[in-house]
Amino acid sequence: MAQEKQVILLPDFITVREFAELIDASPIEVMKKLIASGIMAKINQQIDFETAAIVAEELGFEAQSASAVAKAEEDQRRIEQSTQEWRKVYSDEKAEDLIERPPIITILGHVDHGKTTLLDTIRKAHVAEGEAGGITQHIGAYRVQHDGRTLTFLDTPGHEAFTAMRARGANGADVAILVVAADDGVMPTTREALSHARAANVPIVVAITKVDKNNANADRVKQQLAELELVPDDWDGDTMMVPVNSLSGDGIEDLLEALLLVGGEQNIVANPGAEPSGVVIEAQMERNRGTVATLLVLNGTLRRGDTIVAGTSYGRIRAMFDDTGAQVNEAAPSMPVSILGLNEPPSPGEPFQQVKNEKVARVIVGDKLDAIQDRDSTTPQMTLEDMFAQFTAGQVKELNLIVKADVQGSLEPLVSSIEELSGNNAEGIRVRILQSDVGNISENDVTLASASDAVVLGFNVGVDNAAKRASETHHVDIRQYSIIYKLLEDVELALHGMLEPVYKPRTVGSAEVRAVFNISKGNVAGCYVLDGEIRRNAKARVLRGNKVIVEETTFSSLKRVKDDVREVRAGFECGITLNKFDNFEEGDIIECFVMERVS
Repeated sequence: MAQEKQVILLPDFITVREFAELIDASPIEVMKKLIASGIMAKINQQIDFETAAIVAEELGFEAQSASAVAKAEEDQRRIEQSTQEWRKVYSDEKAEDLIERPPIITILGHVDHGKTTLLDTIRKAHVAEGEAGGITQHIGAYRVQHDGRTLTFLDTPGHEAFTAMRARGANGADVAILVVAADDGVMPTTREALSHARAANVPIVVAITKVDKNNANADRVKQQLAELELVPDDWDGDTMMVPVNSLSGDGIEDLLEALLLVGGEQNIVANPGAEPSGVVIEAQMERNRGTVATLLVLNGTLRRGDTIVAGTSYGRIRAMFDDTGAQVNEAAPSMPVSILGLNEPPSPGEPFQQVKNEKVARVIVGDKLDAIQDRDSTTPQMTLEDMFAQFTAGQVKELNLIVKADVQGSLEPLVSSIEELSGNNAEGIRVRILQSDVGNISENDVTLASASDAVVLGFNVGVDNAAKRASETHHVDIRQYSIIYKLLEDVELALHGMLEPVYKPRTVGSAEVRAVFNISKGNVAGCYVLDGEIRRNAKARVLRGNKVIVEETTFSSLKRVKDDVREVRAGFECGITLNKFDNFEEGDIIECFVMERVS
């Protein structure tokens, strides 16, 4: 009987000395084997995995790629993590109490690629059986039947809503449909939506829409998606891509079948006998009915008369309606229902749970309000400096980044350099770039960073006003750079835990250049203060379009009419001159900022 070979894990590259030590052999013996294979390698020279695997085989070992094994383990970890996060409310359930529940589907993609039309077609053709009187009410989610099985669709297209739900602790879906139009192809919003789905670790099914158009080219769409590492299954990849015509209904059956197949691989289960819990889809106040909230039950069975808490909202369910508008008395897992009885509309994405009675509910909500007040007054910003400390404490296993640059030519080498740093750090922290794109840092970038505990890095780009406000609200660290090696240096130092505490610019106001006046000492920018205030003793940067043309300078003068002033507030005009720069153009933005210590 042949003796089973010992399995060893080998990196992509390893020196001869390290390989010999790994298999407890003499370096000379290893070098002889290499020479016999026609490879002249010195003791400190690196050999690749394939070469090392051949030598290992000859010496009685079975070699496996450490990176391939790590990737498989990481993929499995992500699946398990996603499963645990989405079903944390019943993680302690007994296996014999769990049953399969219908998969929950969300739809993402570019605004003009037919998401709403696709949803309408699916809904009209495949509404759940047993509805009385047809569809009478829109409640933000609905069920469809296909081959005797049920799917639940979230009727809230858009990755902003999807990510907002994740930011409150709910993944938002079991499967995501990425909609791409065959006549338009992959758009920046498509890439953005893909980033959000990947950040949530949600499996993706692609719906290629508008295939009936004269200029439709489904193969071009597949090629574009393959370049984004979303390889079609008919190209030996693992992503199902289904051409559909939402107007005629062609391909809808195939799409639903694909969703059931992908959903079936996720082992989606729930315990209908447990205490009911789930997530809020949407809510609003109606004049005649009070608070109307759409809930999606994830575990347990929700019944009329139950008392629930959702965020800081609570109440006893007085009435319950299904997605057809019919009154129901209970809702099983994956069933969306509209309810009456809460004291105020909860926020979309808030998890809900059943409690004993309204007295208990008021106590829980009171504690939540106190905790929110304490958190808002004490919550520190998650900075790049914090990441390594959290990793060593076992709280963070990867560094999540969002990268924005002024042009594609800067973005591509920047991303590749960051990924190279990820593979070379000795501490084992993996860098994960959730999204990389050109243009200013937007509010959507901050929302994604907040939901994913990410840091936003900007190279030669500005920050939208909405993004600045969102970063302060959600405590997201935004870093701006004009020198590429400084950005890479900060990432590398963060990976090694050596990043020094830094001072970070905080924008206090911005002004738009409306006119340029030439005087004997140079040019003066006639400005209108857009927001905040311009301070004479602060620092300034100048933005032109999406590009930062002056990273840091100081004010030479600040005038209101003819008077020198210390500050000018939003809504007023002023004259500005800067030190060492006067090449102003109409439309330039002058940002005023102060330096604050962030760690």
